[in-house]
Amino acid sequence: MAALGRSRRSCLAVPGSSVKMLGKAQGLPADQVFLDLEDAVAPLAKPEARKNIVAALNEGEWAGKTRVVRVNDLTTPWTYRDVIEIVEGAGASLDCIMLPKVQSAAHVEWLDLTLTQLEKSLGLPVGGIGIEAQIENAAGLVNVDAIAAASPRVETIIFGPADFMASINMKSLVVGALIPSYPGDPYHYILMRILMAARMHDKQAIDGPYLQIKDVDGFTEVARRSAALGFDGKWVLHPGQIDAANEVYSPAQSDYDHAELILDAYDYYTSEQGGRLGAVMLGDEMIDEASRKMALVISAKGRAAGMTRTTAFTPPA
Repeated sequence: MAALGRSRRSCLAVPGSSVKMLGKAQGLPADQVFLDLEDAVAPLAKPEARKNIVAALNEGEWAGKTRVVRVNDLTTPWTYRDVIEIVEGAGASLDCIMLPKVQSAAHVEWLDLTLTQLEKSLGLPVGGIGIEAQIENAAGLVNVDAIAAASPRVETIIFGPADFMASINMKSLVVGALIPSYPGDPYHYILMRILMAARMHDKQAIDGPYLQIKDVDGFTEVARRSAALGFDGKWVLHPGQIDAANEVYSPAQSDYDHAELILDAYDYYTSEQGGRLGAVMLGDEMIDEASRKMALVISAKGRAAGMTRTTAFTPPA
């Protein structure tokens, strides 16, 4: 798992124009809630949505959740005012700004510099507000390595499937789902490209939304594919998708227990007391340094999910 501490198995999208949904989201078991000023808010409603979001961040109860605001992209006339009003109004109650449709490192650098100026002027810790970069077109994917490296503030790289599908002329209207006429996973390369850039720079990688919100089985099938690759989480658009996301992106209890056993056993056998051994048997399985690294990944995911182990390692007598 990425070194960053904020868990993002389920990332709930909430329109900033809906006061009711902003309130409801606070009680849902999502790891992250992002309050949206972009696609979910009509142009004429954006000024009021900013005010709604500032009030929700300052007055709401968001304990245990990563608090994110998605602003509009830099090709629009709204982005500057989005960032200024949100940070000036609720910067102390904000974890990250999500920047959509990022096409180059320059987009991230602009947001980084703007946030730094705001933090200094407001007396906030410089660098305290993170950046989530959303990849939604071919330019963004081609430049994803530079985007991931553009600022220490970048915490997460996100796949935005709907705009991406449109940008490459993909022949489908079903966002986030597999395409029956294509003999494979049409998103595999995109997801892997994002994942490699994220891991190269120690960022989290998040899969985008599945728009058929009542089809939880379909959501789960697609989520399992990116989870198997190593993604940290996925967007959810409906409360019914949250439990599925939290389960898919967490390890199975048996895998978590086994990972913790490997770590304990490896620590023991490499110690003076355990014989300073580099490769040993744990039951029927040989474990070594590579095993430890793999176990660290599963263990970190389980701990971030709040899992409790049900087994314990007992050194041999």
